[in-house]
Amino acid sequence: MTDYDVIVVGAGHNGLVCAAYLARAGRKVLVVEANQQPGGGAATREFADGFSVSACAHWLTHLNPEVKRDLALEHHGLTLAARDLDSIGLDPGGQHVTVKGDSVDGPSISTGDKAAYQEFHRMTLKFSSLLANAFKLRPPKLVAGNFSDRLNLARLGLGMKLMGKQDMSELLRLALINIYDVMEERFDNELLKATLSFDGVLGAHMGPRSPNTVFGYLYRRVGDVYGFNGPAVVRGGMGGVGAALVEAANSHQVVCRTGVAVQDIMLKADRARGVRLVGGEEITAKLVVSNADPKTTFNKLVGLPNVETGLARRVKNIRMQGGAAKLHLALDGLPEFKGLSAQQLGQRLVIAPTMNYIEEAFNPAKYGEYSTAPAMDISIPSLHDASLAPAGKHVLSAIVQFAPYALRAGWESEKDKFKSLVIARIAEYAPGLEQLVTASELLTPVDLEQEFHMYGGHWHHGEISLDQIMFMRPFPGATQYGTAVDGLYLCGAGTHPGGGVMGLSGRNAAREIIKRGNLA
Repeated sequence: MTDYDVIVVGAGHNGLVCAAYLARAGRKVLVVEANQQPGGGAATREFADGFSVSACAHWLTHLNPEVKRDLALEHHGLTLAARDLDSIGLDPGGQHVTVKGDSVDGPSISTGDKAAYQEFHRMTLKFSSLLANAFKLRPPKLVAGNFSDRLNLARLGLGMKLMGKQDMSELLRLALINIYDVMEERFDNELLKATLSFDGVLGAHMGPRSPNTVFGYLYRRVGDVYGFNGPAVVRGGMGGVGAALVEAANSHQVVCRTGVAVQDIMLKADRARGVRLVGGEEITAKLVVSNADPKTTFNKLVGLPNVETGLARRVKNIRMQGGAAKLHLALDGLPEFKGLSAQQLGQRLVIAPTMNYIEEAFNPAKYGEYSTAPAMDISIPSLHDASLAPAGKHVLSAIVQFAPYALRAGWESEKDKFKSLVIARIAEYAPGLEQLVTASELLTPVDLEQEFHMYGGHWHHGEISLDQIMFMRPFPGATQYGTAVDGLYLCGAGTHPGGGVMGLSGRNAAREIIKRGNLA
């Protein structure tokens, strides 16, 4: 007899989604999580006395509405403090650009750019709608596919055909070029081009001139298809997502154990049969589902000596070197940004004045160095949720690009220098910021790896690029959530469709397990 039908390794949001769907289908499910708090990168924690932050992800932009509905997340406590926020590209002279849904505005934006953006928004939303439909399906195999795979391929082909000849041709053209060239083709305003192109590289080891950045932009726009006309702030921080998912899982009798790390996945006759915890406790199950990234799953939990050479090589070749850091500031008051009203301070603020600026910020990362003039995505969530800071005080968080995981000089000696540099860069737009800072924290990709157990500190568990999506994610032979190890499945962001707090990797994996019904 086994202890459980399924053990899910990791209580990140996809692991919890997968567990809840499996338990709804009648499986006896255990989730084990190394951290004390569930949610993975969707976590809130206090980093200074009275100041709490979303430790990793700080916007909700991609949560799939079907997952939200199926698991009744609002009933289980998920509440938004603000939604449909603007993205404001900051100009050093205060001539900011505001991107809001299908419109763009700013004192330097021409009538031509406004019209061009409306057409660009229409076109990219159409392309992202095609992706959104593909994201809900099991990624089809291109060879030896069964009827379901052929049907899914037919659906994708039909979706492209229904876009019309002109848009279909444009999609095929854009998919293989970079976001820099697309921006140059369509817009005149440099700040507008930079603000839009930044979404093509956010969280990636790429600059605007890198291939795949158009796809990165379209990937982010899938959130628009799901009803997010701009970022949302979760009440209580992003940990509110994890807390709601735990409540949803518990309502279906999922057992969730936190603060217990898995040492390895136990194999018997080349089949996963359970997990061994640090400390020696063994728990058996008919199936094991790993919410960990693919490299951690196979390198550490399964062990490469236990898999065939070809699989080990494919695991090694997954590109997942993190290039983003996270800054948190506790502030004694509300900062003043040049040219921004108090209402605008609560929006998404972007420091990326030109596309060349972003590219030059990326260049040092190619050689193991951090950017001395980084691009940033800034949030002041306490303007929407007063529970995150004491009365009259605020928290500021920033995603900072670029900060390579493998810093040549080593993060131990360079971390404080980089943190000071980043704060000084923000202060160029918010004079006097340094005097408001009462506590600060910088999480490098190495810190993100250690705190959230994501290999390389890459929050997508692998680059979002054309060679690592759909039937190539995470690699051939593990593209439909099952693996070459019998009884072992994957459900994390390293699987189709990918990263972001979306929930579809977990839902799709659960559906595949239920469909196969192989709880032997």
